[in-house]
Amino acid sequence: MREFRLEQLEAERIANDGAYLRFIRERNMSVGLYALDAGQPDPQRPQRQDVVFFVVSGRGSLTVGEETTMVARGSVVFVPAGVPRKFHHITEDLRVMVIFSPPEG
Repeated sequence: MREFRLEQLEAERIANDGAYLRFIRERNMSVGLYALDAGQPDPQRPQRQDVVFFVVSGRGSLTVGEETTMVARGSVVFVPAGVPRKFHHITEDLRVMVIFSPPEG
């Protein structure tokens, strides 16, 4: 078993000076913490993996393909492999748990 605390993951992400911190990589999945501050653009490109976003904190919009939804703490969104997606109109700093299957490179 491995246990993680959001505060520790956030501190490690900041220490590594990046918007994304992968903290689990296994044979069938990987998990990371993605951070976008209010007003910041999202540089994501479509991935080859299926992705689940779980919003830990913050508020904004997410466009997946042609559909847009508001996201906030507790939102869970599935994005099929290859489909474009972008967070935007971020009004509160977003912290998003990202689950890839299969694991991202």
